Amino acid sequence: MELEVTGVFDIGKTNKKFFLFDANFEEVYREYTQLDLIEDEDGYPTEDLEGLCNWIKGVFERTIKSKEYSITALNFSTYGASLVHLDEFGEPLTPLYNYTKPYPEEIRQEFFQTYGPKNDFLKATGSDDSGMLNSGLQLYWLKRTKPEIFKRIKFSIHLPQYLSYIFTGIPVSEYTSIGCHTGMWDYGKKDYHDWIYKENLAQLLPKIVPTETSLNMNYDGHRIKIGVGIHDSSAALLPYVRSSEQPFILLSTGTWSIAFNPYQDGQLTDLDIADDCINYMRINGKSVKASRLFLGNEYREQVAFLTRYYDVDTNYHRTVKFDYDAYYDITKDFEHIFSWYSLKSENMPHKTVIKYTSFEHAYHHLMIELVMLQLGKIKKISSLNHEGNLYIDGGFSDNDIYINLLSHSLRNMKIMTTDSSLGSAIGAAVVISDKKLNSKFLKKNYALKKHVPFIIK
Repeated sequence: MELEVTGVFDIGKTNKKFFLFDANFEEVYREYTQLDLIEDEDGYPTEDLEGLCNWIKGVFERTIKSKEYSITALNFSTYGASLVHLDEFGEPLTPLYNYTKPYPEEIRQEFFQTYGPKNDFLKATGSDDSGMLNSGLQLYWLKRTKPEIFKRIKFSIHLPQYLSYIFTGIPVSEYTSIGCHTGMWDYGKKDYHDWIYKENLAQLLPKIVPTETSLNMNYDGHRIKIGVGIHDSSAALLPYVRSSEQPFILLSTGTWSIAFNPYQDGQLTDLDIADDCINYMRINGKSVKASRLFLGNEYREQVAFLTRYYDVDTNYHRTVKFDYDAYYDITKDFEHIFSWYSLKSENMPHKTVIKYTSFEHAYHHLMIELVMLQLGKIKKISSLNHEGNLYIDGGFSDNDIYINLLSHSLRNMKIMTTDSSLGSAIGAAVVISDKKLNSKFLKKNYALKKHVPFIIK
């Protein structure tokens, strides 16, 4: 007999994943792939949208024919800040522009001169000034730089909704994608910001539907409930909100490390903007105060440098565990030695100067400096006494040094790690289900593990 399952495509910048979950949201199957980047018309690397869709359709069609599983529901969790622009025939007009693509300074200045003051705009939209990472400004850029293409746009939809669209043929907009630092949404008005209407962009944005929305479709005789997709960060937060009885902060780690405080709702303040805080949106439209750190990207760059410097295996860093003696040696006369590739800090030296003979000591020093930056981000969105639970998921949840350093520095908080691969995928499955979660859900489904501070010798 076929097992009834919910399928989720969880699409990250690097890893593309497919999961099947049973009725209790326990994983019964997973599949990963990585796709080569292509270049947009300016030669900038970007997602191969056609290749991605071909992979998704191939995996789905293979699974639907399986004698082992019966897919009853399907949803999509993807990274944000990425718009697909469709023509009148429903075909993409442009590449899926990479949110790291440089944004022309003259267009940025023109935008804020027209729709500023900048700080007022950032507070209202819960965004930071990040160019292409503000997906609304991608539309503004396209209108200014490629008017002939812009005129042909019928709909512009975020990536999670586009993946839903390739199955349903129905374009929609959805709150978590609109609300994630896009520069589109006015959190005070609870509507699109005025500039969206003044630029006549609202007509390109399909009707907003609740994130829980699903569409019943028939595939080769199979009735399947198709979700409308969800932004991966909001998806990762959802199971914690629905199952936690105590206040908490979620630290979702990966390419970006994002600290979420779902208990601080409302517009950002001038101080929040100065502290580089932004808003995300829950599925009910409420804002979530958050702070971001390009942690995974910086870690990857620095580890690659240390691997070359010490001539060790590329995966050697994964074997290094926390060592108190190394920690003591580094911190007793501590100084900053790393110059960042993609981060900024006031204590950063002009050039990285390695002073250790061993990879292990240099790696510990790197993690100490990165955790210092991470602590600053956590403190910006938490209360002064930093009490409550801190859940850590994503790629750094199994980094022994990272977890030990956080546990040591946040002694008033209960530090708990969860399974590093399932957060946003389970959230996408949960959001289209009718099931309620209880306080045991995280322990059962997320391999919840508590951590205690190390003992100072």
